[in-house]
Amino acid sequence: MHTAASARFIPMATELRRSPCDDASAPMPPGGTIRLRRGAIEIELAPAAGGRIAQIRVDGVDWLIGPDDGWPQTIGWGCYPMVPWAGRIRRGHFRFGGRGYRLPVNFGGHAIHGVGFSRPWQVDARSDHAAVLSLPLPRDDYWPFGGLARQAMSLHDHGLRLDLSVQAGEQPMPAVLGWHPWFRKPDRFIFHPDRMYPRDQDGIATLPTIPPRPGPWDDGFIAEGGAVLERGAQRLRVTSDCNHWVIYDAAAHATCVEPQTGPPDGFNLEPRIVEAGQTLAMWTEFRWS
Repeated sequence: MHTAASARFIPMATELRRSPCDDASAPMPPGGTIRLRRGAIEIELAPAAGGRIAQIRVDGVDWLIGPDDGWPQTIGWGCYPMVPWAGRIRRGHFRFGGRGYRLPVNFGGHAIHGVGFSRPWQVDARSDHAAVLSLPLPRDDYWPFGGLARQAMSLHDHGLRLDLSVQAGEQPMPAVLGWHPWFRKPDRFIFHPDRMYPRDQDGIATLPTIPPRPGPWDDGFIAEGGAVLERGAQRLRVTSDCNHWVIYDAAAHATCVEPQTGPPDGFNLEPRIVEAGQTLAMWTEFRWS
């Protein structure tokens, strides 16, 4: 399902080939960051770098792979929102409303992780421990439907809640939402999925689902219980209102635990329609003990 582009986006149709959004492997500088803190938990927010969280620090311990840790690619650091799709869309192709669409490919011949993780987001509100960001979605070759994405992050005494939504504009649209945290490699990882999506020779999720296979994983799953990561004396539980997850733990330096509203290649496997003016929303929570 995997593995951060220059923050400048050129929306002109004649400039599409030169847009950094075409390459999820291009470096993504964090730009200016905003610090939020409550109790022992602190986050660094990078609005210009795809509206992502650059770091989560708990009692002085960094939990995320950051932009200076040796993996500076757009796709490869922090915790970023995936909107209006999550994971790969096979070769960028899908059908919707009886019409075929082709999205620009940006990773391994496929269109990955939506348009939000490589574009600057606007900070609409912030306090010492919370922030709200928004991103008008394009209506062009990168995404033909428009719409508005919003995210909110709020720290509490023991954790962080992340909310993500997309509102359709004047026309219906397909959508899959998700969060993509790059956690530093845990000492222990606990995850008990119910089903998994097998991958084909292109590395793309397929149907029907099957019983889970042993890891290491770079796969989509159906699971109800969330996941647990342990590092030293700290224990993190990741929960969500979603039952779709992508787990990437094949890398030696990181483990990704990604709650999603649908599977990778969801526009083709399990299309979900957001009607004009309607909203699709999700939440995930990180809680430490």
